Amino acid sequence: MPDFTPPPAGLAPAPPLTRALVLVMAVSVGATVANLYYNQPMLGAIAADLAVSPSAVGLIPTATQLGFGLGLLLLVPLGDQMDRRRLILAQSAGLAVALVAAALAPGAATLVLASVAVGLGSALVHQIVPLAAEMASPERRGATVGTVMSGLLLGILLARVVSGAIAAAAGWRAVFWLGAGLAVTVAAVLARALPSRSAPPGSLPYRRLLLSLLALVREEPALRRAALIQAALFGSFSAFWSILALRLQTPPFAFGSFAAGLFGFAGAVGALAAPLAGRTADGRGPYGVIALGTMASLAAWAVLGLAPGLAGLIFGVVLLDLGVQMTLIANQTVIFALRPQATGRVNTVFMVTMFLGGAFGSLVASMAWARGGWGLVAATGGLLAGAALLLGGRRRS
Repeated sequence: MPDFTPPPAGLAPAPPLTRALVLVMAVSVGATVANLYYNQPMLGAIAADLAVSPSAVGLIPTATQLGFGLGLLLLVPLGDQMDRRRLILAQSAGLAVALVAAALAPGAATLVLASVAVGLGSALVHQIVPLAAEMASPERRGATVGTVMSGLLLGILLARVVSGAIAAAAGWRAVFWLGAGLAVTVAAVLARALPSRSAPPGSLPYRRLLLSLLALVREEPALRRAALIQAALFGSFSAFWSILALRLQTPPFAFGSFAAGLFGFAGAVGALAAPLAGRTADGRGPYGVIALGTMASLAAWAVLGLAPGLAGLIFGVVLLDLGVQMTLIANQTVIFALRPQATGRVNTVFMVTMFLGGAFGSLVASMAWARGGWGLVAATGGLLAGAALLLGGRRRS
């Protein structure tokens, strides 16, 4: 049987979670998650410098995301068994080494391997988010998670802009050197700011620790529901972003890739709304926020499908991002309250399911675009958002 027992008696309680520490956590996850997206605007420069084909250089972001997925599955559950502070610092050190390896990579093969390691190290963001949820008081859990996640969302938003500007001015290797410096800085700040014993050590063997993920899925219907809702919404979200650049190349737009990148600034709406969504979930319960977020996402696809102009596209993406992020924060408020001694594993189940939903959304959107253009893509995104709305309406099942 999986070990979900409470910590042993006599374990010192975690120190109070101050606003300053929450801010440190938010900035740390933002600086860390950015490493997953730095490479995307630089692929052309990397291909030219290393003299590799576009198809070969395309393996770099894929390898980074693969490493991140492996980190979610294999490393994040360890936070329930080990001193989470030490685990965070160890992953930060590993991330810094991986970024230095990327900066020094002599060829594409080395850079792909380093990118896998960068993804593995970057998974430490999902050690920090459960830690914030553990340390927060129950009545402040939603607001705390929302604030920390706003840092993560802003990190995703700004990563491409920053890396593109630095790569243009100083070359693509300078971006990885910057990332390595930030990883060391984050480790130093967290070493000073985090409590010295942020999680009780456990005795569950690693194999049983991973198998306990299946027990969580089986025993926690609220976790299954939250994960499936977010998977459907993230699939809807990924469907939009995977096709946006292609959509903008067609009439009535005829825009280039730079314009597609500018749409990323719409993510600021979701990032700014995250703390508000968390506070609302604390005060009025998370399920109303989930319902509102899924309805906003469905409405966004109605706008995107029926309003063909630029204004409709901008309003639709703002509404879609807002709905997805609201629901994400509310669902995390739900899952982190389920098993206080298994927040790492709960988060692993939730995030892995969500990313699988995102991959599915990108796949079906590509098929829809090839067969029916933007109209079929909008219908596909709407169906995924509608599925999330139906799942959210079954919260008592």
